[in-house]
Amino acid sequence: MSEGMLNMWVSFIGMGLLLLAMGLILLSRYKLKGWLAGIVSLLAYLSLLLGAVIIIYIVFSGPTR
Repeated sequence: MSEGMLNMWVSFIGMGLLLLAMGLILLSRYKLKGWLAGIVSLLAYLSLLLGAVIIIYIVFSGPTR
């Protein structure tokens, strides 16, 4: 697999983590209560952070040859 294709799949994973974070944050704020909302919210913010790091890495790694 070429480096460009690998970067494409990694960026898709990053975007998926950002979408997952958005859904989990909405779920924890509007549907869940108590400690379960806290756990889901923590998982959401961790996936948001990881997705952001992946996207920043892909953007600043530059073009491939």
